[in-house]
Amino acid sequence: MAASDLKFFPETLRSIDSATFTGSYQACGVVTSHQVRLTRFLNASNVTVTISWDGTNDHEVLPAGTFLLLDLSTNSGTAKPAIIASNTQFSVKGSAGTGNFYISTYYTR
Repeated sequence: MAASDLKFFPETLRSIDSATFTGSYQACGVVTSHQVRLTRFLNASNVTVTISWDGTNDHEVLPAGTFLLLDLSTNSGTAKPAIIASNTQFSVKGSAGTGNFYISTYYTR
């Protein structure tokens, strides 16, 4: 299949209400179902959120009202692009606040 034949698909939106934050990591939605090529973390809450890819270690911090876009395939050309593995569980922690935290993931096939 030529690169131009790839189709781009979204997975189901993941979200968590910051009012439920306890200061400990909580799963945000379900595990990824596909090998993800683009991910957007959107902190639409009024508190800083820490992201973990393993539920234990801190990997990224997003202040209130910000987002992080991970586009793993933009400059891959004909090379095999980097991906986020299927079955990845993202977790988040923060102090209780208002608003939601969202994770959007996209894959190709």
